[in-house]
Amino acid sequence: MAGAGLDEQVALVVDTVRRRAPRARAGVRLVTVDGFSGSGKSRLADAVGLTLVAPVLSLEELYPGWDGLAAAVPLAVDWIARPLAQGRPARWWPWDWTRGARAGPRELAPAPVVLLEGCGAGAAALRPFTDTAVWVDAAPDVREQRLRARADWPGYAPFRARWAAQEDAWHATERTAEHADLVVRT
Repeated sequence: MAGAGLDEQVALVVDTVRRRAPRARAGVRLVTVDGFSGSGKSRLADAVGLTLVAPVLSLEELYPGWDGLAAAVPLAVDWIARPLAQGRPARWWPWDWTRGARAGPRELAPAPVVLLEGCGAGAAALRPFTDTAVWVDAAPDVREQRLRARADWPGYAPFRARWAAQEDAWHATERTAEHADLVVRT
């Protein structure tokens, strides 16, 4: 969906989610929101979550540091997707970016809709648990401008090239955008 504003993008995602029956017998609809850094994943996921009164979980809590994009996906399967699909609470140990170690556990009870956003959310390993996969796209210069405008840019800037290389390699292999149910251009 190119050129639409946030309200129209949210309406499209919400309508798609509501039309689909839950894949899991437990009744949880897992919606994944994937894309490159700065594409608008968090903004879209948060707005959809507000509209659907659904929790939004971020893969940022699962990445084990600046080299952990690929390592977060199996954790998302084991800690979040599989338990929710089975009607059990999701339980994960968020990464403490300041300490560089896992923090104490967090838990989320099954809900009618749960959004999982972040680079890697549309991974092949998560697809069997995903009811709606959303790819968020933006031009590289727009993404970079957004990243530099974020409050956390000073802490992110030293790692930007390292993280971007992981994203490029990840999406070249996973081809996540090709498997999305919806593509939203921000």
